[in-house]
Amino acid sequence: MNIAQALALRGEPESYERQENAWLLEHITKIDSFDLVMKKEQELTAEQEQQYVEGLARIQAGEPLAYVTGSQPFWTLDLTVTKDTLVPRPDTEVLVETVLHLDVPVDARIVDLGTGTGAIALSLASERPEWSVTATDIYEPTLEVALSNAKKHDLNHVKFYLGNWFEALNRQYFDVIVSNPPYIDVKDVHMRDLASEPERALVAANQGLADIELIIKQGKNWLTHQGWIALEHGYDQAEAVQGIFQKYGFKEIRTVKDYGGNDRVTLAQWQN
Repeated sequence: MNIAQALALRGEPESYERQENAWLLEHITKIDSFDLVMKKEQELTAEQEQQYVEGLARIQAGEPLAYVTGSQPFWTLDLTVTKDTLVPRPDTEVLVETVLHLDVPVDARIVDLGTGTGAIALSLASERPEWSVTATDIYEPTLEVALSNAKKHDLNHVKFYLGNWFEALNRQYFDVIVSNPPYIDVKDVHMRDLASEPERALVAANQGLADIELIIKQGKNWLTHQGWIALEHGYDQAEAVQGIFQKYGFKEIRTVKDYGGNDRVTLAQWQN
């Protein structure tokens, strides 16, 4: 089987499936996906062909490509992912971008709650090395992935703690609390498409709002004066999240849209 035949095994020309095929082949052959077409007559080795066919089968069975390749690009980083972590999504880059544009001290203290692969914490640390960045996660195998990603990108100054939300932390104050918490309702039909990823990182009680409310309610006790909480949420949850911020006395509440034009990040400031 040559590269052209391999690329054509799944999907129509110009389809997303074909793009995934190219990414998988890039991972296996180490040929940049943009160069694959130029080398379309090159034959795959028997081992490469077997890896490719097996990888496509896993993707067609519902596994994310990132679980097959073991990595996912996010922001400027290439992050290791495993079945103990969610696959970082491009929409979460909006959360990183939002935090980077906040008016905070030069030596700001940031905490990323429920860090997963470390995507948010490590992206912020890579852009603002003068910030003090902390990250937490409740699940030890997940935190080990985040730690490995920190080492991979020489971001060893990021501090990681094991535990549930604020319970992982010693008493301290932060200029920004940031999180992409579970926010999907257990009855949401989209869960069918996410069956391969850890449910604990996706689903929350109270129509997906339970963890968001906990972070907002407890977060004000961990913020500096004029500190911020910035949270990712579902496309249809902005009004509810704004209401929770209002309920607990936050100000300067606003919502930011993702790259698809959907409400995705809501943030607010603690001024008391």
